[in-house]
Amino acid sequence: MRLFVKIRSLSRNLFASRRVEADLSQEIHCHLQMLTEENIRAGMTQEEAQRAARLELGGIEQVKEQVRDERIGNWLRSVLSDCRYGLRQLRNNPGFTAAAVIVLALGIGANTSLFSVVNGVLLRPLPFPHPEQLVILRESKPNFATGSVSYPNFLDWQRENRTFTSMSVMRGGRSLILTGIGEAEQINAVLLGPGFFEQLGVNPALGRTFAEDEVRIGGAPTVMLSAAFWERKFGSAHDVLGKTITLEGKDYSIIGVVPASFDFLGSLRSVDVYMPIGQWSNPLLTSRAAGLGIGGIGRLAPGVTIEQARSDMERVTRNLAATYPDANKGIGAAVIPLNKWMLGNTESFLFILFGAVGFVLLIACVNVANLLLARSTRRTHEFAVRAALGAGQTRIVRQLLVESTLLVSFGGGIGLMLAALGTKTVLRMLPTTLPRSAEIGVDADVMIFALVISFAAGILFGLAPALKTARRDPQQSLQEGGRGGSGSRHRLQGVLVAAEVSLALVLLIGAGLMIRTLSTLRNVSPGFEANKILTFGFSLPPSMFNANPDSVRAALREAQDKFQAAPGVQAVSFTWGAVPLSGDDEWLFWIDGQPKPQTESEMNWAIDYVVGPDYQKAMGIALKSGRFFTAQDDEHAARVAVIDEVLAKKFFDGQNPIGKRLHVNSAEETTEIVGVVGHVNQWGLDSDDKETLRSQLYTPFMQLPDKTMAQNASGIGVLVRSDKPATVFGSIRQVNSRTRSGQVVFGAQTMEEIIASSLGDRRFSMILLGIFAALALLLSSIGIYGVISYIVGQRTREIGVRIVLGASRADVLRLVFIEGAKMTAIGLLVGLAASFGLTRLVANLLFGVSPTDPLTLAAVVLLLAAVSLLACYIPARRATTVDPLIALHSE
Repeated sequence: MRLFVKIRSLSRNLFASRRVEADLSQEIHCHLQMLTEENIRAGMTQEEAQRAARLELGGIEQVKEQVRDERIGNWLRSVLSDCRYGLRQLRNNPGFTAAAVIVLALGIGANTSLFSVVNGVLLRPLPFPHPEQLVILRESKPNFATGSVSYPNFLDWQRENRTFTSMSVMRGGRSLILTGIGEAEQINAVLLGPGFFEQLGVNPALGRTFAEDEVRIGGAPTVMLSAAFWERKFGSAHDVLGKTITLEGKDYSIIGVVPASFDFLGSLRSVDVYMPIGQWSNPLLTSRAAGLGIGGIGRLAPGVTIEQARSDMERVTRNLAATYPDANKGIGAAVIPLNKWMLGNTESFLFILFGAVGFVLLIACVNVANLLLARSTRRTHEFAVRAALGAGQTRIVRQLLVESTLLVSFGGGIGLMLAALGTKTVLRMLPTTLPRSAEIGVDADVMIFALVISFAAGILFGLAPALKTARRDPQQSLQEGGRGGSGSRHRLQGVLVAAEVSLALVLLIGAGLMIRTLSTLRNVSPGFEANKILTFGFSLPPSMFNANPDSVRAALREAQDKFQAAPGVQAVSFTWGAVPLSGDDEWLFWIDGQPKPQTESEMNWAIDYVVGPDYQKAMGIALKSGRFFTAQDDEHAARVAVIDEVLAKKFFDGQNPIGKRLHVNSAEETTEIVGVVGHVNQWGLDSDDKETLRSQLYTPFMQLPDKTMAQNASGIGVLVRSDKPATVFGSIRQVNSRTRSGQVVFGAQTMEEIIASSLGDRRFSMILLGIFAALALLLSSIGIYGVISYIVGQRTREIGVRIVLGASRADVLRLVFIEGAKMTAIGLLVGLAASFGLTRLVANLLFGVSPTDPLTLAAVVLLLAAVSLLACYIPARRATTVDPLIALHSE
């Protein structure tokens, strides 16, 4: 019985030490030995005696377990008591609670919202079986490291490789005219190679995928529908299989429906139908020298590395170059992991933004830490009384951490709701080129992230005031009566304010650099007058498809005349591959009089623009010398061309190119150069001068070969010049509806919209950095204001004494103002030093401005200094109104 009593008396102490427990265990062991010896003396064997002793002590072990459970229960009750007390404290201080929760909600909400983007785009595995085995295949060419793949080369790659289990191709961006289902309309189609869906592990929502014989050139005309098109045109009816749709005047049998979840990394968002690539009537499809925008995708065999696949493809392309030197000399294969190809530059700028929003959370934590420091200083008397009544330092620290955890729970909950709303806003701001945007959302991973950063933030901002309180001498606190103090006691708060200012400065500098970049890019001349240009697609009626070339040309001339007469239209030009920043085609040429290159790969390259006579007028391109095309440069006239100043300088440096002749695309007939125009930025406002291929060659639209003209009566581009390009499309549609039945215009875009889309990544980064910087500026100014206000409150007696002793209001103002100015100055200096390193991370997003641009640095420093000093001035000004008698009486 004595042992039972001792177990209970020792174990009931919640804070019993390990040494006490060890002593208790040793005493139980001694008692076990004593009982065993007594049983042996009673005639039991050694084994029987130990078993009987353990049975007798079983009750003691049960009591020990009960006591342990009781200790855990006491600890839980103690924690619950701390929670209840903490909730009462927060309820009794609604101003403090509201400020802390709002600040935390903003920081946690912003972080969670951006994490949902990072998680959806970067962290979540690709939605395909074994995505690490998937690679993108491209041809490496003299002017392109990752050029398009010719279809004959792809078929040879597929047949001769030894490291892939499957290969396929995809060619997007094809516009077709749908007839027979309501009014004729333009739809978007994607051409697919053999086994495309199979190698991605995509099963149709209805029906089947393409059979091998359907993918071959000349195969049966079949089509698969996207889920959205299936719903829009057929009401998601399951009897759609076997029905036909008419595209470009040809009937296609519907064999399946692609699931709605399939998007292939965001590149197929607007696709209506999927077709076998063998159904493409382009005569160049069988040309080994024509890439035609075709891209390859392959799945590596299990265990095969990227380097092994590259080595294998090098062997294949080397053999093809030897077999077909004219087309394949210098042509290799680029093998790129699908994930890397998908991300491009996305990974770097998303992580930069994620780091920036992390700064916002740090500033929020610092703000709340300062609030808690101020509050804990006012509660020193309370904690001293609790310590005098027996509460240990651990219990007091735990109380403060519980209160900070409660704050962060409320802030995190509201922040998660803000994140759900913020994610929808971010999705609307995302650039159209961002992959996997459909997978972005607040899911379980995002909620776990919010939970983790919430409690990490709670520990981060709750630890400093808790430790500071734990180090206070209770007796000294009781003697001070909770007056707080000054001097060194405010040093930690000053350090935190300086940290806020430095973090805010780095964010403001990053946002300022992005604003300067976009401003510089807006001033870059693209080589044309973007504010007056509208571009759209045009298709003749299906009855004109594969018609006589002369009939097609006559119909196009009629349509051009009608468009030209539409209200608000100043100039019209048909185009073929001639819209800057919207893809490209290349032509090969050599200069007449020079030896003909032995192979096509050794010829000169130029970006080709097939345009109408008014193209130069519609675009507003500068004419440097000679002339541009006229209506007389038609199918009956001698072949002519216009070159840009880059081609002229590169191939005719020091000579007059007018009158020189070219052989274009291996043609024996020569083409005369009749004019030189200014260069147009094809690759982007910021990157055009970095590209290898920049030379540009213009040829007349009406001089397209008869076969090409007859087979391309749809998907023709149109450029219109107008003072109101955003609204002129309405009048063009009205004119078109009165011209020919079944004639379609579609896909209107202004050139300003196209340029804006090309800058989408930068604009997205600038907007988010600007939002984060504004939040940082607001939070840091609030932090400075709060700390200075607290210091003024703590030094009220001191200020009163100074005024009684003769200090003027200006002296008091200067005393308080200087203290805040010191914190700001230190923060600015630290922030400037940090910015020199951190802003280099955004160097690849900048254009025309350096990461250490002095104008940006000076403007941001002045802005932050002005806001910070204003936040100091308000409480400093209030300090000058202190009544010394009231201040002294309050003590």
